[in-house]
Amino acid sequence: MTGSETHHLLLYDYVDDVLSRRDPYRADHLERIAAEKESGRVVMAGALGDPPVGAAIVFRGVDADFVEEFVLGDPYMRAGLVARWHVERWNLV
Repeated sequence: MTGSETHHLLLYDYVDDVLSRRDPYRADHLERIAAEKESGRVVMAGALGDPPVGAAIVFRGVDADFVEEFVLGDPYMRAGLVARWHVERWNLV
């Protein structure tokens, strides 16, 4: 990794009842993340909290528009499981 690579951090806040609603969408959600990880665009991803209250996904080498397209196509987002989300450029040191 070089310091010149662009990283973005995607943060999700889940709805309160995400655990009871996510099962029909979970495999597709995880498959999309795995595909992006295999391509090298996702460095790491995971749920935040136990039980989960949100998630963080670190993207590398893409712009914020790419991350927004990922969000809009995410099965969790389309199913209304994401209450809020935002993207931040992450300047690694």
